[in-house]
Amino acid sequence: MAALVIGICGGTGAGKTTLARRIVAALAEESAVLVAQDHYYKDLAHLAPEQRAGHNFDHPESVDIPLIIEHLRLLRSGRAIDRPTYDFARHLRENRTVRLQPGPVVIVEGTLLLENRELCELFDLKIFLDTDADVRFIRRLRRDLRERGRTIESVIEQYLASVYPMHKQFIEPSKARADVIIGSDGETEVENLIQKIRASLSITAGTSARPQLGTRAHDSNNGSGMNIDAKEKIETR
Repeated sequence: MAALVIGICGGTGAGKTTLARRIVAALAEESAVLVAQDHYYKDLAHLAPEQRAGHNFDHPESVDIPLIIEHLRLLRSGRAIDRPTYDFARHLRENRTVRLQPGPVVIVEGTLLLENRELCELFDLKIFLDTDADVRFIRRLRRDLRERGRTIESVIEQYLASVYPMHKQFIEPSKARADVIIGSDGETEVENLIQKIRASLSITAGTSARPQLGTRAHDSNNGSGMNIDAKEKIETR
């Protein structure tokens, strides 16, 4: 059976990584694989350090989408991948890679996953985290100061110059492609979603059928898999 692929999208600081890790932990027995868009930024070694620092990392062209698509197809078909790694302090792709073994579930998280139509077609379930903008900014500020060697001034400058404009141009519109939209206070709904995913995997265990999620479940008449209707909006704000 081909792997089940779940895409988690949303703006910077929306909680994508947190949700992805929660799902992976909940599916520990299924050995879910986690893939993050952050590892797939294009290599900028050909640019000077000051040019790399001013690069627009929030535009779709900054991400190696073809490589993500290639890797998801490999994982989906049961083959391992060599995932790239990225140095956020120097804005460079590192020479080392990380070997990821395939699993029955692949969780993918990133800001621009739903912007690309070809990539969207690989997801069995598309989740968008619709978190308040002020919360997202504070989370990004804390992360970049703690983990990526940035200054407060550089974080604010980048947010105003590219993060916010690119969110409005690319990320916010991509919400229309999501199967499930979760608002800022959707804790109960997140738990229900995780339970539905686990139940779906239990239903198809030991069979050749793939779990049916999102729009595919909505369109299916065979009664198998998880029935999350297309464009189901979980919004509690």
